[in-house]
Amino acid sequence: MKVAVFTTSYPQHEGDLAGRFVFDLVERLGTQGIEIDVVGPGAYRDYGLTGSGGAGLVASVRRRPWLALPLLVSMTRALRRAARDADLVHANWLAGALVARFAGRPFVVTLHGSGTAGRFSDLGLAERSPRVVQWLLRPARAVIAVSQVLAEAMRAAGVENVHEIPYGVGIPAQVGPEDDPPTVLFAGRLSPEKRIDVVAAATEGLPRVVAGDGPLRSLLPDALGFVPQAELFGLMERAAVVLLVSEREGLPNVVLEAMARARTVVSTPVGGIPTVIEDGVTGFLVPIGDVAATRTALERALGDPELRRRIGAAARERVRDYCSWDRVTERTLAVYAAAVENGRVRET
Repeated sequence: MKVAVFTTSYPQHEGDLAGRFVFDLVERLGTQGIEIDVVGPGAYRDYGLTGSGGAGLVASVRRRPWLALPLLVSMTRALRRAARDADLVHANWLAGALVARFAGRPFVVTLHGSGTAGRFSDLGLAERSPRVVQWLLRPARAVIAVSQVLAEAMRAAGVENVHEIPYGVGIPAQVGPEDDPPTVLFAGRLSPEKRIDVVAAATEGLPRVVAGDGPLRSLLPDALGFVPQAELFGLMERAAVVLLVSEREGLPNVVLEAMARARTVVSTPVGGIPTVIEDGVTGFLVPIGDVAATRTALERALGDPELRRRIGAAARERVRDYCSWDRVTERTLAVYAAAVENGRVRET
């Protein structure tokens, strides 16, 4: 099968995280015999990649709206050329769906986004302009949403053929030992929506590691600042508990990566987090802004190695079943096959 993947965001060089989730999926689909041509911004051949982009063309157009029409025309031409011999177009974001409508080939769309409904986000547009979203997605043979929150928002907007397929997560074959004494890890931006005030108060006096930077760094003066991904995974493996108590999220990778490493996660029931964390079974859920409940959950987990082992094992299996790369690739291939063979794809 030949697939033309269209994206407005893609890595520009090795180590670039922009659009990395699209790149990772492309790599794995390629190992399954799918012939893929990526259409995206940038001179990707300079880096030996399959395709390239930056932080995203959509953000650039917001700053320079007069570029929107010529950019739409040029992207459509590029996609039509790439898709000439393709069996299917796989577009990303609603902006990609707009281009795919004019590419002249059958297409599926993946919608991305967090638990926040920004004005121009896929989620925000579904909530504010459902008729526009319906028009954009009506010709699509399938719509893939990366989280339960986004899938439900699309269905509420009247979109049909929606499939929830999250970002893939690697499941390490082995996980290193915890630090002694057991520690709490917070990894993320030190900003108000992450409830850094709760993180600081609930972890006071506990062994903790803080990986991240941001405007509220003064509340966590021991923060390490930005930590590269490989080092962050090492910190996760040594931590006993991973803490993320945001007031809004989608389905954050830090939660999934920690669970994949059999770590106990203490988090809040926002966005897609309850999809993977069942309180007391695959992790702990605490009310937003509740320092006492957060502290209680941390102390309970830190003080009981057998509880951590049991929850960690269940968390790892939950992630393996829900969003391991094997599972995500399998489900994406099933959507492709049905879209090519049968036209419209039944919801899953």
